[in-house]
Amino acid sequence: MDRFTLLLLGISSFLILRVHCYPNGKVNVACESMMPNHRADPQTSQAPYSISVSNTVFSPGDKITVTLQANVGSTFKGFLLQAQTVGGNAIVGSFDVSDSSAQTLQCNNMVNSAVSHTSATSKTRISVVWTAPSGSSQTLFRATFVQSAPIFWTQVESQALLQSQISNDTCGTEKFCLSNSTGCSPADASCFFMSVAQLSRGGYTLEMSGASDGYVAIGFSDDKIMGNDDIYICVLNAGKIYIERGSSTIQKTVNQNGLVSLQSNATSFQNGVIKCSFTIENNIRTPDGNSNSSYYVFLARGSAPNGIIQKHNQIPLISSKKVDLSPVSQEQLSPSSSAFSTSAKVHGALMLIAWMTTGSIGMLFARYLKGSAKSLVFGKAVWFQVHQALMGLTVAATIIAFIIIFADSQGWKYGAGAHPHLGCIVMILSFFQPIIAFFRPDPKDSRRMYFNVFHAVNALVIKVLADPVSGWCDCGTKWTPFGRVKRHDAPDKKCHVCANDQWETDDEEQ
Repeated sequence: MDRFTLLLLGISSFLILRVHCYPNGKVNVACESMMPNHRADPQTSQAPYSISVSNTVFSPGDKITVTLQANVGSTFKGFLLQAQTVGGNAIVGSFDVSDSSAQTLQCNNMVNSAVSHTSATSKTRISVVWTAPSGSSQTLFRATFVQSAPIFWTQVESQALLQSQISNDTCGTEKFCLSNSTGCSPADASCFFMSVAQLSRGGYTLEMSGASDGYVAIGFSDDKIMGNDDIYICVLNAGKIYIERGSSTIQKTVNQNGLVSLQSNATSFQNGVIKCSFTIENNIRTPDGNSNSSYYVFLARGSAPNGIIQKHNQIPLISSKKVDLSPVSQEQLSPSSSAFSTSAKVHGALMLIAWMTTGSIGMLFARYLKGSAKSLVFGKAVWFQVHQALMGLTVAATIIAFIIIFADSQGWKYGAGAHPHLGCIVMILSFFQPIIAFFRPDPKDSRRMYFNVFHAVNALVIKVLADPVSGWCDCGTKWTPFGRVKRHDAPDKKCHVCANDQWETDDEEQ
């Protein structure tokens, strides 16, 4: 009985070994997880193996040699190698092998999309050739190395490879993108574009493209106001693109901190368009020492005489909300191409309606139509009914706009210029104006004169302050929700160009 039991155990062990171990390398069942079925957990220590590539920049159709290498004193018996997109795990490209110790596999119904071993002999080095596909952006090679049945390492990665042509193909799924216009392709010279994707092993791949003869820059900030930001700059100097890291102070001064330590990079300047993509190993960190995974993302450009960057010449693009830069879902990676959030736009629209339309019309009725619109409606003169209704709408719109922008800003924002201060004054005076009017004295009362003077002066003050707050322009300046703006184009141009993009803020708008 004991011998029979031992025989059964031996046969079972042999079958389990044959089922769960693959000395012939036919590991198609592990394509998705890249985990060997060895009834053991992967090692958590530093892998004694590495993956190197012959080139860090590729175009569709390029052939790149990929080498799996064991450290001195180490060997590996089995392996599984794939090319995957950065920020995701989509398998891309195809492999060719000439080494008898390696073979190609079909993963996800893609022929030659992975490479594995052909036997369990000890190896120290394997080289294969990868053909780059079209439509892929940042790519890296990921491998599992098996030293023995219970000892193996997963998620061993190469440095990231960058496509020589910046693409928006994987925006919203594998990387966060910000562009103007929305969804535009960086292949279009008029497209202002950036993307960022975090690598699973740490570090980030950044891309930016835009028409500029000076610089294009990406900033990461804890709020929507410039100052205390981590900035990455592609700057043109003497016909060459340099990649630098900078920081902005609370005084909104940008310090260029020198060249970035890069794993790989690709840059170009053609037809007035700066393009650069690069991979950094460092964490994103604001100057005050905060290192988070969520930031507001800025995209700006401007001039850079002799490589010294100047203030941006347009309102930057800013993400509508904080972006989680860690590997996240498509919903979290929804891009925004506007410098202002939807809430800020609603706030501005309500203030314009309140003080450029309903408020102005209501004041005109009270000032000029008292004598002609005297007929009574519900016991009150028509002019008064219209004035009361329009001013009621004005105050209501002002209160709603105030609440919306405060909720969107998540409280008071320092460094935003005079706009929030003026807005608060307008809100307070507007709130008390109808309350005081409700308790107005009778027209025949001797105190009515004081009410009339106060009511008129208060309305005038609100109107004067509310107009620049809600937005106006002349041939020299413009007010935005973030401060006064000076125009750079010719002074003899008409005021209708105030809506264009050629503005620079005194009080940094973002």
